[in-house]
Amino acid sequence: QVQLVESGGGLVQPGKSLRLSCAASGRIFSIKAMGWYRQAPGKQRELVATIISGGSTNFADSVKGRFTISRDTAKNTVYLQMNSLKPEDTAVYYCNADVEDFLGGLYAYWGQGTQVTVSS
Repeated sequence: QVQLVESGGGLVQPGKSLRLSCAASGRIFSIKAMGWYRQAPGKQRELVATIISGGSTNFADSVKGRFTISRDTAKNTVYLQMNSLKPEDTAVYYCNADVEDFLGGLYAYWGQGTQVTVSS
């Protein structure tokens, strides 16, 4: 019913920037929140950044000051601007959306994941 399509991942050198995009489509009444998570090999999946419908944002301590999350509500799209990338940012990044359907139900959806590799 709802799918999240991510783009923007890839291989980048330390200190450079990437912007990830995630567009939600399908039977959506509203999106309460969108966010980005990441999982590196051998590590637990961790929250990177979230943004709620009112515009409030939250960031992991490890990315504060370097990453920015934004949302285009009309396009059901969330962006993650990643600056000053470090090798420890290497992970699979997953987009998440908390979606309200037309009957008032709330459901969490996940993107397929996109690889971000930071290496010299």
